Amino acid sequence: MRPFLQTSSLVLLVLLTLPFAFYATDFAQRGLRDALPEPHYLQSDIAVANVSVFVHMAAGAAITALVPFQLIPAIRRRWPALHRRSGRLIIVAGVATAVGGLIYIALRGTIGGTPMDIGFSLYGVLLLGTALQTIRHARAGRFVDHNAWALRFFWLALGSWFYRVHYGLWYLATDGLWSNPQFTGGFDLVQNFAFFLPYLIGVEIYLRRRR
Repeated sequence: MRPFLQTSSLVLLVLLTLPFAFYATDFAQRGLRDALPEPHYLQSDIAVANVSVFVHMAAGAAITALVPFQLIPAIRRRWPALHRRSGRLIIVAGVATAVGGLIYIALRGTIGGTPMDIGFSLYGVLLLGTALQTIRHARAGRFVDHNAWALRFFWLALGSWFYRVHYGLWYLATDGLWSNPQFTGGFDLVQNFAFFLPYLIGVEIYLRRRR
């Protein structure tokens, strides 16, 4: 029953994240082709920044949609080679997501200013670190450590989706209380960290209880 529930939950998660992944991928490819219908605030005269942010979006969409498959027990058990190959692809996409976002923040900064710069930079560093640790332990055959770091990476990989889910639920419940277009409201400031830190803390509690 437990593997069935785990698989069902992960498949449901994939279905929930697909609309975001499709939208982000389409937006990113149009941005890379300079084919957006009108100038967007993400764009600037800095070509490297433009490429970085749209690569960040495309790679982020990929890891959001693909990373749940890595935790499905049947895939890991029956097709270990597929698990390894797709895992390498996801790690590469995770590194591209993190590096692209960090480069963009360094060159242009975020719309929300310093608090958002700090929160999003911390997220990028954690995503990059967990991606590298996941592949490092897998290559060394330390599969207990690999599984732990992969679980951390899994929750961070969903961060961009969680960010939008949080805003959607908040606006549905409060009509945007303590939020504004400049992302400087009270809820906006909390969101700079709330889309990833609580989930990462939850993972650490789970791992320590399991040990």
